[in-house]
Amino acid sequence: MDDLELIKRAKQGDLSAYSKLITIYSPVVERFAYQMGNHIDDIPDISQEVFIRVYRFIDGFTHAKFTTWLYKITLNVSRDFKRKENQHAKRLQKVLNEPGEGAVQENGQLIREEEDRVLHECIQELDDKYRAPIILYYFHERKYEEIADILSVNLSTIKTRILRGKGLLKKLLEEAENGEGTING
Repeated sequence: MDDLELIKRAKQGDLSAYSKLITIYSPVVERFAYQMGNHIDDIPDISQEVFIRVYRFIDGFTHAKFTTWLYKITLNVSRDFKRKENQHAKRLQKVLNEPGEGAVQENGQLIREEEDRVLHECIQELDDKYRAPIILYYFHERKYEEIADILSVNLSTIKTRILRGKGLLKKLLEEAENGEGTING
C-alpha cells in the first residue's frame, strides 16, 4: 500500500493505516529531530508530538508529498521544543559531554565517533536558517524545491543558504580542528 492510500485511509479513521504511517516515518522524524539539535533523550517526545499533530491535522493535508508536510511539522515541533527546553537541554548536554571512564573502543571507531561529534556540534552552531537546509539536503537527500517548500521560502533563498551554510560549516570545522590541535597538542 502506498503513502497516498495510507493517508486516505487514515483520513477516514483507519487506525491501522495511521499506525503504518508512524512505523514507516518514525525513523525519518527521529533522525531529523536529532540533527536539528535536539537531545537524544527528547527525541521520543518530539516524535510523539509530531505524530499527534499528524493525527490531528491529517484531514487538512493537501500537499502533493507527505514527507514535505511531515518535515514541516517536525521542524516546527523541534523549534517549539527547543524554545521550551533550552535551559534544561544546555545543562544536560554539558553533563553528557563530559568524558566517561572505562570506555574501551577501537581507535578507528573512536576517531570516527569524534569526527561525527565535532561535525554535529559544528552544525548546531549554525544559525537555524542555514542548519535546516544543510541537514535536509546532505543528510536527508531532499531536493532544493522540497526544502524550499518545507521551510516556506523561495528556491533561490535555499540555494543561497546552502552555499553560505556550507562555507560557514567549513569555517567552523576548521576552527574546531585548529582549536583541538592547540588544546590537546
